[in-house]
Amino acid sequence: MKIVVLDGYTLNPGDLSWSELSALGDVDVFEHSTVDQIVPRCHQADIVLTNKAVISDAVLQQCSKLKYIGVTATGTNVVDVKAASARNVVVTNVPAYGPDAVAQMVFALILQHSQQVSLHDNAVKQGQWTQSRDFCFTLSPLMSLKGKTIGIVGFGDIGQQVAKLALAFNMKVIITSSREKTGLADNISWQPLDSLLTQADIISLHCPLNEATDKMINTDSLSLLKKGALLVNTARGGLIDEGALAQALSQQQLFAAVDVLSTEPPDKDNPLLSADNIIITPHIAWATIEARQNLLNIALNNVQQFLKGTPINTVN
Repeated sequence: MKIVVLDGYTLNPGDLSWSELSALGDVDVFEHSTVDQIVPRCHQADIVLTNKAVISDAVLQQCSKLKYIGVTATGTNVVDVKAASARNVVVTNVPAYGPDAVAQMVFALILQHSQQVSLHDNAVKQGQWTQSRDFCFTLSPLMSLKGKTIGIVGFGDIGQQVAKLALAFNMKVIITSSREKTGLADNISWQPLDSLLTQADIISLHCPLNEATDKMINTDSLSLLKKGALLVNTARGGLIDEGALAQALSQQQLFAAVDVLSTEPPDKDNPLLSADNIIITPHIAWATIEARQNLLNIALNNVQQFLKGTPINTVN
C-alpha cells in the first residue's frame, strides 16, 4: 500500500511521530509540496494525506490508483470532493480534534487585549518601571471581563468551549447560529446575529466559511458594534471583509484580534497588517502539541478504518 503525505510539516514539524502510519504501508512524508510536485508524488499512491495541498479534478485524473484522500484538518475545501466521489475515492476529514486549544487561544487574545500584557512587559524591559515614581504604572486602560457580554457566532464544539470559559470569568454569554438554539443553560441565550452584534462587548467568530458566511462581518455589520467592542476571529479569515475592518479600526471605533486572514500566508498589502488597534497571530489556535497529536491520532485511525473496510469521518 503506497501512502503519501503531501505537506506534513505544519502538523508535525518534528515533535510527533509518523511511525504508526509507516506500519500501514510504504510511506513517503513530504514537508511541503508545490502545485507542480503533487502529481509526480501521488500518481502511484493508493492513499494520500493532505492539509493545504490541493487535490483537484485534474490531479485525480492523473492519479488513477488513488483510493483514499485523508484531509488532516476539518475543512475539506482543498479536495474536489465531487470529482473524488465520481472516481470512488473516499475522502475523510478530522473533526473536533482541538476545540479546547482554540478556545484557549480565544481567551489568550481576549486577555491580551484586556490586560495589555505584552505592552507592559516591553515597557518594563525598556526601563520604564525602574524610572517610575510610583510602584506601578499603566500605559493603556485595563478591562475586567466580569459582567461583560461575549457574543459567540457559531455554537459547535469550539463555540461551546468558549462559552464555558466565558462563564468561568462571570461573563454574560449570548450566541447565534444558523438555526435558533433551544434548551440552553439559563446563563446562555440565543439571539439573531444583528441583535448579538449590538449587545456584545466581545464578539468571537466560530462558524464555517461558506456562501452564507463569506464576509458576514462587513461595513454594515461593523456599524452595529458598540464603540470599543473587540472582534475576535479564530475561525476563517474570509468571514471578515478585511478592508471594511481596517477602515473601522482606523476610525478607532473598535478593536480586533485575529488568528486567521483571508489569504495565508497573507499578501503584503493586506490592509489589516498595517491597521491600528489589532492583534494578529499566524493561525496558531489549533496548533498546541496536544491538539496536533490528537489530530494525527484521528487521521491515522481514519486510514486504519478505511483499510479495514469500515471508513469513518467520511465527507463523500
